Amino acid sequence: MAKIDVFNLKREKVGELELSDEVFGAEVKQHLFHEVITAQLASRRQGTHAAKERAAVAGSSKKIYKQKGTGRARHGSIRAPLFVGGGRAHPPKPQDFSYRPPRRVRVGALRSALSLLVKEGRLIVVDAIDLGEIKTKKLQGVLGALNTGKKTLVVDDRTNENLKLSIRNMPDNSYLPPEGVNVYDLLRHNHLVVSKAAAKALEARCLDAKA
Repeated sequence: MAKIDVFNLKREKVGELELSDEVFGAEVKQHLFHEVITAQLASRRQGTHAAKERAAVAGSSKKIYKQKGTGRARHGSIRAPLFVGGGRAHPPKPQDFSYRPPRRVRVGALRSALSLLVKEGRLIVVDAIDLGEIKTKKLQGVLGALNTGKKTLVVDDRTNENLKLSIRNMPDNSYLPPEGVNVYDLLRHNHLVVSKAAAKALEARCLDAKA
């Protein structure tokens, strides 16, 4: 079991927390990051790009002039791609780019990301994230006391409304509940601040998914 220091909101050590080595002390497999993040970003693509082919554009279907005797090239429709206002040849069509890697790959990448943060000292566990009020400036002071720097991901239970409403005006910081933590958001932030309860919830989520 990995032992991680637990701090209060003033970064004073108040205890230790034992977490599973399978989740927070696992081997970091960098290639899994690429697989999972590529899938996450692909799933965010709208795929709504489209253009009209010759059958879809407006225009007469009448042959524009006779086949022979004009000395001109043979054409059958004003909607052909080489005419101005004609349809496009092989136009893009709406499509779904999303795909989902296997569960073992997704879980392995999440465990690797959490283990990497622990290994590099970028995971901070606090006993509780209780701001007492909705105040962005107060949360900014807490993160400053925790010495997280810029781009911090804060994880706590979804019932913590004070935290959710206080952090939403901070462009470099983000909030997620334990069940919403993902590899992309973990790696794009410099630090992860997580409450004791949320850390245990993350541990349970990874161990349950592995079973």
